[in-house]
Amino acid sequence: MKNHTVLELDNIHKVYDLGEVKIPALQGVSLRVAAGEFVAVMGASGSGKSTLMNLVGCLDRPTEGRYLLDGQDVAGLSPAERARIRNRKIGFVFQQFNLLARTSALENVELPMLYADVPAAERHQRARGTLALVGLEGREDHHPSQLSGGQQQRVAIARALINRPSILLADEPTGNLDSRTSAEIMELLERLNREQGLLVVLVTHEADVAAHARRIVLMRDGRILRDLSVLNRHEALEAVHHILDSAAAEAEPSAASE
Repeated sequence: MKNHTVLELDNIHKVYDLGEVKIPALQGVSLRVAAGEFVAVMGASGSGKSTLMNLVGCLDRPTEGRYLLDGQDVAGLSPAERARIRNRKIGFVFQQFNLLARTSALENVELPMLYADVPAAERHQRARGTLALVGLEGREDHHPSQLSGGQQQRVAIARALINRPSILLADEPTGNLDSRTSAEIMELLERLNREQGLLVVLVTHEADVAAHARRIVLMRDGRILRDLSVLNRHEALEAVHHILDSAAAEAEPSAASE
């Protein structure tokens, strides 16, 4: 059901303790994301966007604050409990495709189902159907070395979708792709969001990539600087450039005073 809150972060802090040095990566982040949204999280290196993605994906836990996923407080769960939630509810897509080189596209997509003890016949059927969904019908038996970069990322997306998650987290998914292939991958994520109702949270530093989302969150110094909803790609692109320009202008006086 759309509009119900899936991700709720309340005053999240994350501090990395390096002994004598403590590095604050997130400082009081609060964010609510509803089912069916497509959110792009932007920011420069060190802004906290990847740390935020790790927390949302239950790969890490906050130092302080509350994180509810589908109403369940997951901030204090054990690593094993967080792993079970990841396997059931969250799909991940990364800049590196992370495919097994000596296995076929079909076998790469089937891998998460092995951990879920899905019977072989069902694994094959679901993997073939999911590869077809991402435009790779007929490529099931190809190994990664026989596929283009864009095709490899499609395999990675299919693998992320195979356990039917309600959330897809994509961390710089077009970082290793050329501009044309990047546009194709982003159009695929848009279609999955629109037609499947999949909640997509995307981390990127590229304006053209963020413009495919319908909500733009800009981070700086571990805080949310802007949070803006948009209606279409043209409006999104204008909004991204505007908030980046505004953020740069706000940063100039503080830089000059140092």
